[in-house]
Amino acid sequence: KNYLGIIGGREAAPHSRPYMASIQVPEGDALKHECGGFVVADQWVMTAVHCMPNGPNGRKVVLGLHSLSQPEKTKQTFDILELHNHPNYNPANYDNDISLIKLDRPFNASEAVKAVGFLRAGGTNPEAGAEVETAGWGSQNNLESRPDKLREVVVNVVRPTRCSRSDYFGSKFTSNMMCANKGDSGGPLLYNNIAVGITSNGGKKCGQVRKPGIYTIISLYTEWIDGHTTTHKHKHIQP
Repeated sequence: KNYLGIIGGREAAPHSRPYMASIQVPEGDALKHECGGFVVADQWVMTAVHCMPNGPNGRKVVLGLHSLSQPEKTKQTFDILELHNHPNYNPANYDNDISLIKLDRPFNASEAVKAVGFLRAGGTNPEAGAEVETAGWGSQNNLESRPDKLREVVVNVVRPTRCSRSDYFGSKFTSNMMCANKGDSGGPLLYNNIAVGITSNGGKKCGQVRKPGIYTIISLYTEWIDGHTTTHKHKHIQP
């Protein structure tokens, strides 16, 4: 098995992954795909902190898309109302690389836009060797040329002991992380059609055989996620 992530893979069937989000940054009059994300509730998208460590800065979230460039009737574009980066995110090793985006309004559910379930505390994460899937508009090669249409790939979970070896990630690899072949930053790692990880680190080492990708283990953050996405009186007091 190679560790080349979305390099390779295949084009996804259009709108077959209706939870996929494209986080886009303004560039002149246009918007450019920067990171992936995925819909987890009617007004919430999950992604990685390293996508927006300094706040939204005018970025938009686009749902219901297959092609980044073509006008598609299914596309819905949102402003970012709130951005909740995990307070314990560590930029030195990408620990706690999980972020929640509150869209400026609930999305209109359709065949092209739906939430995906995510693994909660007590759920079983995939073991080493398990086949998992990731999808995104990440670069297909080391020259950072991005595909226009959503791609998907089946990858295998790599043993944590291997990923904590000094010739892999060493002490930067923590128990909050899962290791598998590389995906598109911020996008989901899926096991049995449930999101179990967020694509975190590995993007810089694209295509190096020794470097699989690191994914944030979602189930470890259930309480933090619920604290933001579940409406209650004290919600806005939290960081």
